[in-house]
Amino acid sequence: MTTESNRQIVAAIFDELARGNGKPFIDAMADDFRWTIKGRTPWSRTYRGKQAVRRELLAPLFGQFAGTYTNRANRILCDGDVVVVECEGNVVTKSGKLYCNSYCYVVEMADDKFQSLTEYLDTALVEEVLEPPQSM
Repeated sequence: MTTESNRQIVAAIFDELARGNGKPFIDAMADDFRWTIKGRTPWSRTYRGKQAVRRELLAPLFGQFAGTYTNRANRILCDGDVVVVECEGNVVTKSGKLYCNSYCYVVEMADDKFQSLTEYLDTALVEEVLEPPQSM
C-alpha cells in the first residue's frame, strides 16, 4: 500500500478510538500481529499473535477500567508501511485513578493490516496507576 493510504487507514482507526470505539483497531490487527511495550514494567514485553494480545494484554488492561477508554492521535507520520502515531489515552480505573497516558506507537503495516506495534509510554504512570497483569 502507499504511504498516504496507510496514513488514512490509521487516521480513521484513531478517529474511532477518540470516540471510544476500539473495534476498528482490533479488526486492523493481522492474525500474527505482535505488540511490544517498551520499558521495565510488569506489562513490558512482546505479545505475539492477535489472540494473545487480546487475552494477555487487552483483557486484563481493560478489565481495570471503570469507563470507556479513548485515545486521540495528536500526530501521524507515515513513510511507506511504517506509521508513527503520537497519541493520548484517557480513562478512569476501577480504583478511581486517572490513567491518562501519552504514547508513541510505531506501527508496521502490510495489506491494510497492523503487522506489529511498538509502544513507548510513560512507564512511571503505568507503575503508579495500573495493577500488574496476572502471570501467564
